[in-house]
Amino acid sequence: MKRETQGRYETVTTGGETVRAFVPAPLPPRPPIAWSPELRGRFDDALLALGRLDSVAVLLPDVTLFLYTYVRKEAVLSSMIEGTQSSLSDLLLFELEEQPGVPLDDVREVSNYVAAMDHGLRRLREGFPLSLRLIREIHGRLLSRGRGSDRMPGEFRRSQNWIGGTRPGNAAFVPPPPEYVMDCMGALELFLHDRPDPTPPLIKAGLAHVQFETIHPFLDGNGRVGRLLIALLLCERGVLREPMLYLSLFFKTHRQAYYERLNRVRFDGDWEAWLDYFAEAVTVTAGQAVGTAQRLEAMASRDRERIRDLGRAADSALRVHRELLRRPLARSPELTRRTGLTALTVNRALENLCTLGIAREITGRKRNRVFRYGEYLAILDEGTELPE
Repeated sequence: MKRETQGRYETVTTGGETVRAFVPAPLPPRPPIAWSPELRGRFDDALLALGRLDSVAVLLPDVTLFLYTYVRKEAVLSSMIEGTQSSLSDLLLFELEEQPGVPLDDVREVSNYVAAMDHGLRRLREGFPLSLRLIREIHGRLLSRGRGSDRMPGEFRRSQNWIGGTRPGNAAFVPPPPEYVMDCMGALELFLHDRPDPTPPLIKAGLAHVQFETIHPFLDGNGRVGRLLIALLLCERGVLREPMLYLSLFFKTHRQAYYERLNRVRFDGDWEAWLDYFAEAVTVTAGQAVGTAQRLEAMASRDRERIRDLGRAADSALRVHRELLRRPLARSPELTRRTGLTALTVNRALENLCTLGIAREITGRKRNRVFRYGEYLAILDEGTELPE
């Protein structure tokens, strides 16, 4: 269905150049989405996939063990899209205050993303609505330290920005002028709260993501906040009990198609093409998350059976193993504190786990050693490989 451009252009002068900045029309789209049988089928598949993913939160023996590292994988991927060079292991080592093998700003940026995500989820669980205030709070956490901390954390921009290109005149896209940002974001907030009309949550997440990225309300961090908005909205609306859907890997893998579909909305009003892409992203990503959770649980179950063969030493080794499931990179003193076992018992348990090939010591030190649950991290690392 061909639409007119979903917004209007304003002529602005910025950086000594005169350019046309795009001001999007409020959601929902007008005229309404043209729901072909194929597009409806895509969303039916996506909702089924989300249902299977949500069931994983019930079926896993302890979903928090999975979520701790899965959330951190998303932080790595979402930051990687913005050019950050940091791995999951780098992040976990940073959280242990070990020196990572990447620039400190890179790994700190990923750590900020985890803090922003945790803050948003905690506020929603306290009953706070998904609102402009919460979006600004999340952004404030995201840019709280390191790179970007001088880019107005927690505040909407008061100057013109642009996307792509080296200057406004050769940019791929110029978002609304700063004086329109608050009105645009206010209209987006109303849409999130089902005004003027209710919108099913998954469709709302897809539409709101595009609108947020088009407004580009912050000087930095828009992509990361916009991707995080999807998971937060689905959790707030009860589509998912736990934040287990993160689309950064799909967006990273299909980056060119992602940008093309965004621009087709902005320039041609082609919401249907975007929603088709978004539904596929949800279906594929939810399926991958289910598969990852199942593989991790199967691996953990297999390793538990091997540990039980240790006889009298099995009980303490199982307690240490459980903590390695929670934090697959851990120091021996930390494991002592979290298990409640003596340091001697923990070290013997770690020796047994290393003998079985389940854990490996990675520092070569005699004190404050760091142990890695290699197979667990290898499964989670899939898709986060840094470019050569």
